Amino acid sequence: MAEMVTNSAVIIGGGVGGLACACYLAKEGIKVTLVEKNDHIGGRASILEKDGFRFDMGPSWYLMPDVFERFFKFFDREPRDYYELVQLDPHYRIFFKDGERIDIFSDIEKNKNTFEKIEAGSGESLVKYLKKSKITYDIGMHKFVYKDRPSPIDYMSLDVLKNAHKVKLFGSMQNHVSKYFSNSKLQQIMQYTLVFLGGSPKNTPALYNLMGHVDFNLGVYYPKGGMGNVISAMVDLGKELGVEYKLNFEVSSIEGERGSFVLKSVSGEEIKSDVVVSNADYRHTEMELLPKKMVQYGPRYWKSRVYAPSAFLIYLGIEGEIEPLIHHNLVLPVDWDGHFKEIFTDPAWPDDPAYYICAPSNTDNSVAPSGCSNMFVLVPIAAGLEDSEELRGEYRDKIFEDILENTGVRIEDRIIVEEHFSVKDFLNKYNSSKGSALGIAHTLSQTGPLRPSHRSRKLDGMYYTGGYTRPGIGVPMCLISGEHTAKVVIEDGLE
Repeated sequence: MAEMVTNSAVIIGGGVGGLACACYLAKEGIKVTLVEKNDHIGGRASILEKDGFRFDMGPSWYLMPDVFERFFKFFDREPRDYYELVQLDPHYRIFFKDGERIDIFSDIEKNKNTFEKIEAGSGESLVKYLKKSKITYDIGMHKFVYKDRPSPIDYMSLDVLKNAHKVKLFGSMQNHVSKYFSNSKLQQIMQYTLVFLGGSPKNTPALYNLMGHVDFNLGVYYPKGGMGNVISAMVDLGKELGVEYKLNFEVSSIEGERGSFVLKSVSGEEIKSDVVVSNADYRHTEMELLPKKMVQYGPRYWKSRVYAPSAFLIYLGIEGEIEPLIHHNLVLPVDWDGHFKEIFTDPAWPDDPAYYICAPSNTDNSVAPSGCSNMFVLVPIAAGLEDSEELRGEYRDKIFEDILENTGVRIEDRIIVEEHFSVKDFLNKYNSSKGSALGIAHTLSQTGPLRPSHRSRKLDGMYYTGGYTRPGIGVPMCLISGEHTAKVVIEDGLE
């Protein structure tokens, strides 16, 4: 029987991928230390607490509940051991800027009726689309997501070829969706989730039609207390498994190799380990922390990547109610091509933005003081944009006017708490390349085996996890990435 020779591992970064990887490694008996540069765990899934308000600073949608259940089941636990889930219905509300308002429900018949009113025949088209997206989801998750395929050659296996014809692997989401729906609003409803993948309808592969099944069929949930409680659950699980957490440990260099790594912090501390897993920004790790001769992907590679958007985030504690907003809200221009152009083609602060408003106090009274409302606004913007206090102030006023015009909610004279977060904050807090909120986008040339590797090909014992790697962006995907990376570490550590 093979014996484990990897006795210790250091994980850099307390985001979801790092937390998941830590749990999987600790379960194998490896001594795991997770170091985090900030004074709190969570990475982009951090929380902000101020004057009785509690904000999720990043992820706020609890999608793909099956992935969370699978994660905790591996450790003989369930999500409900740690947090309570509430199913949201409606899933979300869309405010189109021509005045039309649409709710998406758990009940497919209600959604069919909504679609049919907008475009004749689209109710049945929705059923067909969702049937296809369920097939894509089932095959995609089991053949391409849960099963890691690190090389293009892996996609030539009989197992893959036997199933590939059942899913739409190539082409764009725009082309795929337009085969089912002609109306631009219906197309937007089927494509808005692409923002969570860091892409646009024109540059995201049609494979991601699987998100239709996620959106309509699997349900939208909310963990009471917010996504921060999911992070707390993962930390608690890690502690139960023996993971040690060190905060305020900003890594300045990674030296050594398998069996003799030394991580140094900016304050002069050192940690030794057999292997290292980075859940920090991939480019930052390679370009700033490793010796130059150990870098896999150089400046030319990172310059050529398509980066997912950054974001302009406004966290607001509001006096009084904020009807007609519900928990999840989207405000969309009828034609959103211009918004995506200003993200991916001609970078600029969007002139007519599409944006998201989260109002969790409509579901959970623990996130705001009595008589107050908690909301945050997320406007996707191009990574690498100029970001100054003056620009933020001007754009904040523009967004407030847009919210009033399109939802009827007046904000400015009721603000108790207001905080902003944008490009330079993603750079400073997370060492995020170009200040991206998510990493590299899911374009065809940055999907599957074309994403950066879990295992360094230059430095023995160096590994990576998180949104830059397979399977990609989003909390569920980062959970799975942590599993994939742990498997590679464990396999390499056997003799």
